[in-house]
Amino acid sequence: MTSDAAGAWKQWHEHRTETVSAPYGPLALTGTHWLADHPDGRLPDIPGTWVLDGDAVVLTAPADGRTGLTVDGKPFTGEIRLGVDTGPVSAARVGLGERRLVVLIREGAWCVRDYDPDSATRRAFRGIEATPYDPSRSVPGRFTPCDTWRIVRVGTADGVERGLGLAGELAFRLDGLDVTLQVAVQDDGRLWAVFADSTSGDGSYRFRFLYPATPDAEGRTTVDFNRAVLPPCAFAEHFICPFPPPGNTLGLAIEAGERILRQVGR
Repeated sequence: MTSDAAGAWKQWHEHRTETVSAPYGPLALTGTHWLADHPDGRLPDIPGTWVLDGDAVVLTAPADGRTGLTVDGKPFTGEIRLGVDTGPVSAARVGLGERRLVVLIREGAWCVRDYDPDSATRRAFRGIEATPYDPSRSVPGRFTPCDTWRIVRVGTADGVERGLGLAGELAFRLDGLDVTLQVAVQDDGRLWAVFADSTSGDGSYRFRFLYPATPDAEGRTTVDFNRAVLPPCAFAEHFICPFPPPGNTLGLAIEAGERILRQVGR
């Protein structure tokens, strides 16, 4: 059974490496531009003007066609109202050569993200350093939902404090200790924990994410730290990942899962 689990982990790790290094994966993000920070509609290194108007962003490009912008794959001039991009980055409506300009909302704030397959971070990528599979790092857990969904304010990778929604507590036993994590529940039912441990910043990235499977009717799931992953901001500084909420900085070493990014020169 252990060999099967180790083989499945190896496939998972290889797939993760392929995913993050894809042309429009997290390594390709070169900028997150908040429209509120640019009231004139001029975004750094992005042509056209981008102005928030109610429930849409109005993009305007001059009629001379020199901006190089495309919308839905066709050269764009004039004016268009853009809603939020909900599909994969590669399907974003606005392009600039191979770049994709993605319209998003975060906590009511609109932004444009710039993905460039030729980004310096993507070219420097040499893999994700991860600890080999260890069966002792995968243990049973039990999820207990909160009576009411709650939001806590936490710091984020860009230095701004934002809300993090939490839906309950995940309890498990590891290294002879009873441990709990405050977790969110995703749309697909999986849990999401933002955590740090005694290796964070010293052998591992400063915090990591964990996505335990959807709990069963009795709240049972598996807490498998072999599948702890680096947050998106480990791949590009322009992501706004939340820091661990209170109680999620563990006083034990989680020497498992993804640890750090490998890049040229590091």
